[in-house]
Amino acid sequence: MSTAEKYVPSARAQAFLDTVESPKYERRNVNGIKPFLDDRVPDDMRGFYSPGELEALRALMGTERDVEARMPVKMTRHYFEMAQQSPHLRRLVKANPDETKSLSGSEDPGYQMDYSPVEGLLHKYEIGLLYVTSTCSAHCRFCYREELISRKEIERQDGTVAKKGLAKIEDVTAYVREYNRIVDANGGLHPESGRERLREILLSGGDPMVLPNKKLAEWLSALAEVDIESIRIGTKEMAFFPDRFDDTFLTMLRKFHATYPDVGLRLMVHFNHPDEFLVRDPHGGYVENSNGSLRWNDAAKRAMEGVKDLGWVSVENQSPIIKGINDDPAALRIMQRALKRVGAENHYFFCGRDIVAHEAFNVPIETAWQTLNESQKGLSGVETHARLSITHYKGKTEVAAVTNGPLPGVPGTEHGVVIFKILRNALSAPDRGKVCIVARNPEAIWFDGYEDRVIYDEAGLFDYARVPAASMASAAVGASADGGSSAS
Repeated sequence: MSTAEKYVPSARAQAFLDTVESPKYERRNVNGIKPFLDDRVPDDMRGFYSPGELEALRALMGTERDVEARMPVKMTRHYFEMAQQSPHLRRLVKANPDETKSLSGSEDPGYQMDYSPVEGLLHKYEIGLLYVTSTCSAHCRFCYREELISRKEIERQDGTVAKKGLAKIEDVTAYVREYNRIVDANGGLHPESGRERLREILLSGGDPMVLPNKKLAEWLSALAEVDIESIRIGTKEMAFFPDRFDDTFLTMLRKFHATYPDVGLRLMVHFNHPDEFLVRDPHGGYVENSNGSLRWNDAAKRAMEGVKDLGWVSVENQSPIIKGINDDPAALRIMQRALKRVGAENHYFFCGRDIVAHEAFNVPIETAWQTLNESQKGLSGVETHARLSITHYKGKTEVAAVTNGPLPGVPGTEHGVVIFKILRNALSAPDRGKVCIVARNPEAIWFDGYEDRVIYDEAGLFDYARVPAASMASAAVGASADGGSSAS
Protein backbone atom coordinates (compact mmCIF):
# COMPACT_ATOMS: atom_id res chain seq x y z
CA MET A 1 0.00 0.00 0.00
CA SER A 2 1.49 3.35 -0.99
CA THR A 3 1.48 6.13 1.57
CA ALA A 4 0.92 9.85 1.21
CA GLU A 5 3.66 12.27 2.16
CA LYS A 6 3.71 13.14 5.84
CA TYR A 7 1.00 15.64 6.70
CA VAL A 8 2.24 19.20 7.16
CA PRO A 9 -0.31 21.68 8.58
CA SER A 10 -1.00 24.86 6.64
CA ALA A 11 0.05 28.17 8.18
CA ARG A 12 -3.54 28.74 9.28
CA ALA A 13 -3.81 25.28 10.84
CA GLN A 14 -0.46 25.61 12.57
CA ALA A 15 -1.42 28.97 14.06
CA PHE A 16 -4.51 27.29 15.53
CA LEU A 17 -2.56 24.26 16.78
CA ASP A 18 -0.03 26.51 18.54
CA THR A 19 -2.82 27.73 20.84
CA VAL A 20 -3.96 24.28 21.99
CA GLU A 21 -3.30 23.03 25.52
CA SER A 22 -3.21 19.28 26.21
CA PRO A 23 -3.38 18.54 29.94
CA LYS A 24 -3.12 15.03 31.32
CA TYR A 25 -6.29 13.52 32.79
CA GLU A 26 -6.49 11.25 35.83
CA ARG A 27 -9.20 8.77 34.89
CA ARG A 28 -7.99 6.33 37.55
CA ASN A 29 -8.74 3.36 35.34
CA VAL A 30 -8.83 -0.25 36.38
CA ASN A 31 -7.64 -2.31 33.44
CA GLY A 32 -8.42 -5.99 33.19
CA ILE A 33 -9.75 -8.75 35.43
CA LYS A 34 -6.34 -9.51 36.89
CA PRO A 35 -6.29 -6.64 39.43
CA PHE A 36 -9.53 -8.04 40.87
CA LEU A 37 -8.22 -11.61 40.84
CA ASP A 38 -4.95 -10.57 42.50
CA ASP A 39 -6.68 -8.29 45.04
CA ARG A 40 -4.81 -5.24 43.74
CA VAL A 41 -7.78 -2.89 43.45
CA PRO A 42 -8.67 -0.16 45.98
CA ASP A 43 -10.50 -1.42 49.08
CA ASP A 44 -13.89 -0.09 48.01
CA MET A 45 -13.65 -1.94 44.66
CA ARG A 46 -13.03 -5.37 46.13
CA GLY A 47 -16.69 -6.29 46.24
CA PHE A 48 -17.39 -5.28 42.63
CA TYR A 49 -17.03 -8.95 41.61
CA SER A 50 -18.13 -11.67 44.02
CA PRO A 51 -15.69 -14.52 44.78
CA GLY A 52 -17.85 -16.84 42.70
CA GLU A 53 -17.82 -14.46 39.73
CA LEU A 54 -14.06 -14.15 39.89
CA GLU A 55 -13.53 -17.90 40.03
CA ALA A 56 -15.82 -18.42 37.04
CA LEU A 57 -13.88 -15.82 35.05
CA ARG A 58 -10.54 -17.28 36.14
CA ALA A 59 -11.61 -20.73 34.91
CA LEU A 60 -12.14 -19.33 31.40
CA MET A 61 -8.77 -17.59 31.13
CA GLY A 62 -6.66 -18.97 28.29
CA THR A 63 -9.57 -20.94 26.80
CA GLU A 64 -11.59 -20.11 23.71
CA ARG A 65 -14.21 -18.67 26.06
CA ASP A 66 -11.81 -16.20 27.71
CA VAL A 67 -13.99 -13.09 28.10
CA GLU A 68 -11.03 -10.72 27.86
CA ALA A 69 -9.91 -12.22 24.57
CA ARG A 70 -13.33 -11.17 23.28
CA MET A 71 -13.34 -7.74 24.96
CA PRO A 72 -10.76 -6.36 27.43
CA VAL A 73 -12.13 -5.19 30.79
CA LYS A 74 -11.69 -1.49 31.52
CA MET A 75 -13.44 0.96 33.84
CA THR A 76 -12.97 4.55 35.04
CA ARG A 77 -13.25 5.54 38.68
CA HIS A 78 -16.18 7.86 37.86
CA TYR A 79 -18.12 5.05 36.23
CA PHE A 80 -17.36 2.62 39.06
CA GLU A 81 -18.80 5.06 41.58
CA MET A 82 -22.02 5.44 39.57
CA ALA A 83 -22.22 1.68 39.00
CA GLN A 84 -22.18 1.09 42.75
CA GLN A 85 -25.75 2.40 42.80
CA SER A 86 -26.91 0.90 39.49
CA PRO A 87 -27.16 -2.75 38.41
CA HIS A 88 -27.65 -1.49 34.85
CA LEU A 89 -24.25 0.23 34.79
CA ARG A 90 -22.57 -2.73 36.46
CA ARG A 91 -23.92 -4.94 33.69
CA LEU A 92 -22.44 -2.54 31.15
CA VAL A 93 -18.80 -2.81 32.36
CA LYS A 94 -18.64 -6.07 34.36
CA ALA A 95 -17.36 -9.13 32.53
CA ASN A 96 -19.67 -12.14 32.75
CA PRO A 97 -18.90 -15.77 31.81
CA ASP A 98 -22.23 -15.93 29.96
CA GLU A 99 -20.80 -13.54 27.36
CA THR A 100 -18.90 -16.36 25.70
CA LYS A 101 -21.39 -19.22 25.97
CA SER A 102 -21.98 -18.60 22.27
CA LEU A 103 -19.29 -17.04 20.10
CA SER A 104 -21.40 -16.93 16.96
CA GLY A 105 -21.33 -13.68 15.04
CA SER A 106 -19.49 -11.77 12.36
CA GLU A 107 -15.81 -10.82 12.60
CA ASP A 108 -16.54 -7.75 10.49
CA PRO A 109 -20.17 -6.71 11.15
CA GLY A 110 -21.76 -5.11 8.13
CA TYR A 111 -18.73 -6.07 6.00
CA GLN A 112 -17.36 -2.66 6.88
CA MET A 113 -13.96 -3.43 5.43
CA ASP A 114 -15.57 -3.76 1.98
CA TYR A 115 -15.87 0.02 2.14
CA SER A 116 -12.40 0.95 3.37
CA PRO A 117 -10.59 2.66 0.47
CA VAL A 118 -7.70 3.66 2.75
CA GLU A 119 -6.73 2.17 6.09
CA GLY A 120 -8.81 3.45 8.99
CA LEU A 121 -11.46 5.11 6.77
CA LEU A 122 -14.91 3.69 6.03
CA HIS A 123 -16.72 5.36 3.14
CA LYS A 124 -19.90 3.32 2.94
CA TYR A 125 -22.50 6.03 3.34
CA GLU A 126 -22.59 9.69 2.39
CA ILE A 127 -20.17 10.45 5.22
CA GLY A 128 -16.76 9.02 6.04
CA LEU A 129 -16.00 7.30 9.35
CA LEU A 130 -12.49 7.31 10.78
CA TYR A 131 -10.96 4.92 13.28
CA VAL A 132 -8.71 7.40 15.09
CA THR A 133 -8.08 5.29 18.20
CA SER A 134 -8.66 1.70 19.27
CA THR A 135 -9.66 2.22 22.89
CA CYS A 136 -12.03 4.13 25.18
CA SER A 137 -11.93 5.34 28.78
CA ALA A 138 -13.90 2.22 29.69
CA HIS A 139 -15.16 -0.70 27.65
CA CYS A 140 -18.83 -1.57 27.16
CA ARG A 141 -19.17 -5.34 27.26
CA PHE A 142 -21.59 -5.21 24.30
CA CYS A 143 -19.31 -2.99 22.17
CA TYR A 144 -19.95 -3.21 18.43
CA ARG A 145 -16.29 -2.50 17.75
CA GLU A 146 -15.06 -5.45 19.79
CA GLU A 147 -12.88 -6.58 16.89
CA LEU A 148 -11.07 -3.20 16.86
CA ILE A 149 -10.82 -2.80 20.65
CA SER A 150 -9.54 -6.36 21.00
CA ARG A 151 -7.15 -5.91 18.05
CA LYS A 152 -8.42 -9.02 16.28
CA GLU A 153 -7.31 -10.10 12.85
CA ILE A 154 -10.06 -9.72 10.25
CA GLU A 155 -10.30 -11.35 6.85
CA ARG A 156 -10.51 -8.64 4.22
CA GLN A 157 -12.44 -8.83 0.99
CA ASP A 158 -9.26 -9.63 -0.96
CA GLY A 159 -8.61 -12.63 1.30
CA THR A 160 -5.81 -11.08 3.34
CA VAL A 161 -6.00 -11.27 7.13
CA ALA A 162 -4.95 -8.33 9.31
CA LYS A 163 -5.98 -6.20 12.25
CA LYS A 164 -7.98 -3.09 11.46
CA GLY A 165 -5.59 -0.18 11.19
CA LEU A 166 -6.06 3.35 12.43
CA ALA A 167 -6.51 6.34 10.16
CA LYS A 168 -3.57 8.60 9.33
CA ILE A 169 -4.14 12.26 8.60
CA GLU A 170 -2.00 12.28 5.46
CA ASP A 171 -3.81 9.28 3.92
CA VAL A 172 -7.30 10.50 4.77
CA THR A 173 -6.77 14.07 3.56
CA ALA A 174 -5.21 12.79 0.31
CA TYR A 175 -8.22 10.54 -0.25
CA VAL A 176 -10.76 13.29 0.47
CA ARG A 177 -8.98 15.76 -1.77
CA GLU A 178 -8.75 13.33 -4.68
CA TYR A 179 -12.26 11.91 -4.26
CA ASN A 180 -13.76 15.40 -4.31
CA ARG A 181 -11.60 16.42 -7.27
CA ILE A 182 -13.00 13.49 -9.25
CA VAL A 183 -16.55 14.42 -8.20
CA ASP A 184 -16.10 18.04 -9.28
CA ALA A 185 -14.60 16.98 -12.61
CA ASN A 186 -17.56 14.67 -13.23
CA GLY A 187 -20.31 17.25 -12.79
CA GLY A 188 -21.01 16.67 -9.11
CA LEU A 189 -21.21 12.86 -8.88
CA HIS A 190 -18.44 10.32 -8.56
CA PRO A 191 -18.33 8.13 -11.71
CA GLU A 192 -18.01 4.89 -9.72
CA SER A 193 -19.81 5.38 -6.40
CA GLY A 194 -22.48 7.76 -7.77
CA ARG A 195 -22.00 9.96 -4.72
CA GLU A 196 -21.66 13.69 -4.25
CA ARG A 197 -18.64 15.26 -2.58
CA LEU A 198 -17.42 13.79 0.70
CA ARG A 199 -18.43 16.65 2.97
CA GLU A 200 -18.92 15.08 6.41
CA ILE A 201 -16.58 12.99 8.58
CA LEU A 202 -17.22 11.09 11.82
CA LEU A 203 -14.25 10.70 14.17
CA SER A 204 -14.74 7.37 15.85
CA GLY A 205 -12.83 4.36 17.11
CA GLY A 206 -12.59 3.61 20.04
CA ASP A 207 -13.40 6.99 21.51
CA PRO A 208 -11.73 10.08 20.01
CA MET A 209 -12.05 11.86 23.36
CA VAL A 210 -9.28 9.69 24.82
CA LEU A 211 -6.93 11.51 22.46
CA PRO A 212 -5.17 14.64 23.74
CA ASN A 213 -6.59 18.00 22.67
CA LYS A 214 -3.62 18.54 20.36
CA LYS A 215 -4.34 15.37 18.37
CA LEU A 216 -8.06 16.14 18.18
CA ALA A 217 -7.19 19.64 16.98
CA GLU A 218 -4.90 18.18 14.30
CA TRP A 219 -7.76 16.06 12.97
CA LEU A 220 -10.27 18.92 13.09
CA SER A 221 -8.01 21.40 11.33
CA ALA A 222 -6.73 18.90 8.75
CA LEU A 223 -10.28 17.97 7.75
CA ALA A 224 -11.29 21.63 7.64
CA GLU A 225 -8.34 22.36 5.35
CA VAL A 226 -9.62 19.86 2.77
CA ASP A 227 -13.04 21.54 2.85
CA ILE A 228 -14.96 19.04 4.98
CA GLU A 229 -18.17 20.91 5.84
CA SER A 230 -19.19 19.08 9.01
CA ILE A 231 -17.35 16.95 11.56
CA ARG A 232 -18.85 14.57 14.10
CA ILE A 233 -17.12 13.31 17.23
CA GLY A 234 -18.55 10.01 18.46
CA THR A 235 -17.98 9.63 22.19
CA LYS A 236 -19.13 7.94 25.40
CA GLU A 237 -16.78 10.08 27.45
CA MET A 238 -19.61 12.19 28.85
CA ALA A 239 -20.70 9.03 30.70
CA PHE A 240 -17.32 7.45 31.39
CA PHE A 241 -15.28 10.57 32.28
CA PRO A 242 -17.23 13.82 31.90
CA ASP A 243 -14.38 15.89 33.36
CA ARG A 244 -12.69 15.46 29.97
CA PHE A 245 -14.99 18.26 28.73
CA ASP A 246 -12.95 20.87 30.59
CA ASP A 247 -12.00 24.46 29.83
CA THR A 248 -8.97 23.48 27.74
CA PHE A 249 -11.12 21.31 25.46
CA LEU A 250 -13.87 23.91 25.17
CA THR A 251 -11.29 26.64 24.51
CA MET A 252 -9.80 24.51 21.75
CA LEU A 253 -13.24 24.21 20.15
CA ARG A 254 -13.82 27.97 20.39
CA LYS A 255 -10.52 28.66 18.68
CA PHE A 256 -11.25 26.06 16.04
CA HIS A 257 -14.57 27.76 15.32
CA ALA A 258 -12.90 31.16 15.15
CA THR A 259 -10.39 29.76 12.65
CA TYR A 260 -12.87 27.71 10.61
CA PRO A 261 -16.27 29.37 11.20
CA ASP A 262 -17.99 27.54 8.32
CA VAL A 263 -17.26 24.03 9.62
CA GLY A 264 -20.09 22.49 11.65
CA LEU A 265 -19.46 20.23 14.63
CA ARG A 266 -21.75 17.54 16.01
CA LEU A 267 -21.06 15.71 19.26
CA MET A 268 -22.57 12.22 19.04
CA VAL A 269 -22.82 11.16 22.68
CA HIS A 270 -23.59 7.66 23.89
CA PHE A 271 -25.73 7.50 27.01
CA ASN A 272 -27.25 4.04 27.41
CA HIS A 273 -29.19 4.51 30.64
CA PRO A 274 -30.37 7.54 32.66
CA ASP A 275 -28.29 6.31 35.63
CA GLU A 276 -25.25 7.52 33.67
CA PHE A 277 -26.22 11.16 34.15
CA LEU A 278 -29.10 11.48 36.63
CA VAL A 279 -28.89 11.52 40.45
CA ARG A 280 -30.63 8.90 42.56
CA ASP A 281 -31.65 9.43 46.20
CA PRO A 282 -30.85 6.90 48.99
CA HIS A 283 -34.15 5.12 48.31
CA GLY A 284 -33.33 4.58 44.62
CA GLY A 285 -35.61 7.25 43.13
CA TYR A 286 -34.40 10.00 40.83
CA VAL A 287 -33.89 13.38 42.50
CA GLU A 288 -36.21 16.09 41.19
CA ASN A 289 -35.55 19.78 40.64
CA SER A 290 -38.07 22.28 41.97
CA ASN A 291 -40.10 22.13 38.75
CA GLY A 292 -40.26 18.33 38.72
CA SER A 293 -37.55 17.77 36.12
CA LEU A 294 -34.81 15.31 37.01
CA ARG A 295 -31.44 16.44 38.38
CA TRP A 296 -28.24 15.67 36.51
CA ASN A 297 -25.10 14.69 38.38
CA ASP A 298 -22.66 17.57 38.67
CA ALA A 299 -19.97 16.20 36.35
CA ALA A 300 -22.29 15.30 33.47
CA LYS A 301 -24.18 18.59 33.92
CA ARG A 302 -20.96 20.61 33.65
CA ALA A 303 -19.91 18.69 30.56
CA MET A 304 -23.24 19.02 28.76
CA GLU A 305 -23.68 22.69 29.64
CA GLY A 306 -20.12 23.47 28.62
CA VAL A 307 -20.66 22.03 25.15
CA LYS A 308 -24.15 23.46 24.69
CA ASP A 309 -23.02 26.92 25.83
CA LEU A 310 -20.74 27.09 22.80
CA GLY A 311 -23.88 27.69 20.80
CA TRP A 312 -22.73 26.22 17.48
CA VAL A 313 -22.20 22.56 18.49
CA SER A 314 -25.15 20.18 18.23
CA VAL A 315 -25.38 17.23 20.61
CA GLU A 316 -27.16 14.00 19.69
CA ASN A 317 -27.48 10.77 21.64
CA GLN A 318 -27.69 7.28 20.23
CA SER A 319 -27.78 3.94 21.99
CA PRO A 320 -28.41 0.26 21.36
CA ILE A 321 -31.12 -1.48 23.36
CA ILE A 322 -29.24 -4.13 25.32
CA LYS A 323 -30.45 -7.00 27.49
CA GLY A 324 -30.26 -6.18 31.18
CA ILE A 325 -29.10 -2.60 30.63
CA ASN A 326 -31.85 -0.54 29.03
CA ASP A 327 -34.48 -2.95 27.69
CA ASP A 328 -37.03 -1.10 29.80
CA PRO A 329 -39.60 1.39 28.46
CA ALA A 330 -39.53 3.48 31.64
CA ALA A 331 -35.74 3.93 31.51
CA LEU A 332 -35.82 4.90 27.83
CA ARG A 333 -38.69 7.32 28.43
CA ILE A 334 -36.80 9.04 31.25
CA MET A 335 -33.63 9.22 29.19
CA GLN A 336 -35.29 10.71 26.09
CA ARG A 337 -37.14 13.33 28.13
CA ALA A 338 -34.12 14.31 30.24
CA LEU A 339 -31.79 14.61 27.25
CA LYS A 340 -34.16 16.74 25.19
CA ARG A 341 -34.75 19.09 28.13
CA VAL A 342 -31.06 20.11 28.13
CA GLY A 343 -30.90 20.47 24.35
CA ALA A 344 -29.54 17.07 23.30
CA GLU A 345 -31.38 15.32 20.49
CA ASN A 346 -32.44 11.66 20.53
CA HIS A 347 -30.94 10.35 17.30
CA TYR A 348 -31.07 6.54 16.99
CA PHE A 349 -31.82 3.57 19.15
CA PHE A 350 -30.31 0.40 17.74
CA CYS A 351 -31.09 -3.28 17.73
CA GLY A 352 -27.99 -5.27 18.59
CA ARG A 353 -25.63 -6.07 15.73
CA ASP A 354 -24.35 -9.53 14.80
CA ILE A 355 -21.00 -9.11 16.52
CA VAL A 356 -19.16 -12.10 17.97
CA ALA A 357 -21.12 -13.21 21.09
CA HIS A 358 -24.13 -11.06 20.22
CA GLU A 359 -26.53 -13.65 21.64
CA ALA A 360 -25.49 -12.63 25.17
CA PHE A 361 -26.52 -9.01 24.65
CA ASN A 362 -29.17 -8.65 21.96
CA VAL A 363 -32.86 -8.53 22.79
CA PRO A 364 -35.26 -9.81 20.11
CA ILE A 365 -35.88 -7.31 17.34
CA GLU A 366 -39.62 -7.19 17.99
CA THR A 367 -39.03 -6.72 21.72
CA ALA A 368 -36.72 -3.78 20.98
CA TRP A 369 -39.40 -2.18 18.78
CA GLN A 370 -42.09 -2.70 21.42
CA THR A 371 -39.79 -1.32 24.13
CA LEU A 372 -39.02 1.85 22.21
CA ASN A 373 -42.63 2.31 21.07
CA GLU A 374 -43.88 1.93 24.64
CA SER A 375 -41.21 4.32 25.93
CA GLN A 376 -42.37 7.08 23.60
CA LYS A 377 -45.94 7.05 24.88
CA GLY A 378 -46.37 10.20 26.93
CA LEU A 379 -43.43 12.00 25.33
CA SER A 380 -43.91 15.09 23.21
CA GLY A 381 -43.27 15.11 19.49
CA VAL A 382 -39.85 16.74 19.82
CA GLU A 383 -38.83 14.18 22.43
CA THR A 384 -39.60 11.26 20.13
CA HIS A 385 -37.34 11.93 17.16
CA ALA A 386 -35.36 8.70 17.67
CA ARG A 387 -36.01 5.78 15.34
CA LEU A 388 -35.12 2.14 15.84
CA SER A 389 -32.38 1.03 13.47
CA ILE A 390 -30.73 -2.32 12.82
CA THR A 391 -27.64 -2.34 10.65
CA HIS A 392 -28.03 -4.80 7.81
CA TYR A 393 -25.10 -5.43 5.49
CA LYS A 394 -26.85 -3.17 2.94
CA GLY A 395 -27.07 -0.31 5.40
CA LYS A 396 -28.96 1.16 8.34
CA THR A 397 -32.48 -0.27 8.29
CA GLU A 398 -35.39 1.03 10.33
CA VAL A 399 -37.65 -1.36 12.19
CA ALA A 400 -40.62 0.67 11.03
CA ALA A 401 -43.54 -1.31 12.40
CA VAL A 402 -44.58 -4.53 14.10
CA THR A 403 -48.22 -5.50 13.65
CA ASN A 404 -50.35 -7.83 15.75
CA GLY A 405 -52.94 -8.91 13.20
CA PRO A 406 -52.80 -10.56 9.78
CA LEU A 407 -52.64 -8.85 6.41
CA PRO A 408 -55.97 -9.82 4.85
CA GLY A 409 -55.51 -12.39 2.11
CA VAL A 410 -51.75 -12.74 2.62
CA PRO A 411 -50.70 -16.22 3.75
CA GLY A 412 -48.13 -16.42 6.55
CA THR A 413 -49.18 -13.19 8.24
CA GLU A 414 -51.63 -14.70 10.70
CA HIS A 415 -49.63 -13.52 13.73
CA GLY A 416 -48.60 -10.16 12.30
CA VAL A 417 -45.62 -8.82 10.38
CA VAL A 418 -42.46 -6.79 10.82
CA ILE A 419 -41.78 -3.99 8.34
CA PHE A 420 -38.17 -2.97 7.68
CA LYS A 421 -37.24 0.15 5.71
CA ILE A 422 -33.75 1.04 4.49
CA LEU A 423 -32.67 4.40 5.91
CA ARG A 424 -29.08 4.60 4.71
CA ASN A 425 -27.64 2.69 1.82
CA ALA A 426 -24.13 2.29 0.47
CA LEU A 427 -22.66 4.09 -2.54
CA SER A 428 -25.38 6.02 -4.43
CA ALA A 429 -28.05 4.69 -2.01
CA PRO A 430 -30.20 3.00 -4.70
CA ASP A 431 -32.30 1.13 -2.16
CA ARG A 432 -32.99 3.91 0.33
CA GLY A 433 -36.68 3.92 1.28
CA LYS A 434 -37.34 0.40 0.04
CA VAL A 435 -39.10 -1.98 2.43
CA CYS A 436 -39.08 -5.60 3.42
CA ILE A 437 -42.01 -7.36 5.12
CA VAL A 438 -41.56 -10.57 7.09
CA ALA A 439 -43.86 -12.68 9.24
CA ARG A 440 -43.21 -12.20 12.92
CA ASN A 441 -40.77 -14.27 14.94
CA PRO A 442 -40.69 -13.01 18.54
CA GLU A 443 -37.39 -14.87 19.15
CA ALA A 444 -35.43 -13.36 16.24
CA ILE A 445 -32.40 -11.33 17.33
CA TRP A 446 -30.96 -10.90 13.83
CA PHE A 447 -32.19 -11.02 10.24
CA ASP A 448 -31.47 -14.73 9.95
CA GLY A 449 -34.40 -15.32 12.32
CA TYR A 450 -36.71 -14.27 9.47
CA GLU A 451 -35.10 -16.07 6.55
CA ASP A 452 -37.99 -18.54 6.22
CA ARG A 453 -40.67 -15.86 6.75
CA VAL A 454 -40.06 -13.35 3.94
CA ILE A 455 -43.31 -12.05 2.42
CA TYR A 456 -42.15 -9.06 0.37
CA ASP A 457 -38.58 -7.86 -0.10
CA GLU A 458 -38.12 -5.00 -2.54
CA ALA A 459 -35.18 -3.90 -0.36
CA GLY A 460 -33.29 -7.12 -1.07
CA LEU A 461 -32.40 -7.70 2.58
CA PHE A 462 -32.63 -11.46 2.07
CA ASP A 463 -30.99 -11.47 -1.34
CA TYR A 464 -27.77 -9.73 -0.38
CA ALA A 465 -24.53 -9.96 -2.33
CA ARG A 466 -21.30 -8.30 -1.20
CA VAL A 467 -20.21 -5.24 -3.12
CA PRO A 468 -17.52 -6.01 -5.75
CA ALA A 469 -14.05 -5.20 -4.48
CA ALA A 470 -13.41 -2.84 -7.38
CA SER A 471 -16.33 -0.56 -6.63
CA MET A 472 -14.73 1.11 -3.62
CA ALA A 473 -11.16 0.94 -4.87
CA SER A 474 -11.60 3.33 -7.80
CA ALA A 475 -11.36 6.61 -5.91
CA ALA A 476 -8.42 5.34 -3.92
CA VAL A 477 -6.59 4.45 -7.11
CA GLY A 478 -6.79 8.09 -8.10
CA ALA A 479 -5.62 9.13 -4.66
CA SER A 480 -2.70 6.73 -4.89
CA ALA A 481 -1.63 8.23 -8.20
CA ASP A 482 -1.62 11.62 -6.49
CA GLY A 483 0.38 10.38 -3.48
CA GLY A 484 -2.51 8.90 -1.46
CA SER A 485 -3.16 5.35 -0.34
CA SER A 486 -4.49 2.57 -2.51
CA ALA A 487 -7.31 0.34 -1.31
CA SER A 488 -6.33 -2.08 1.40
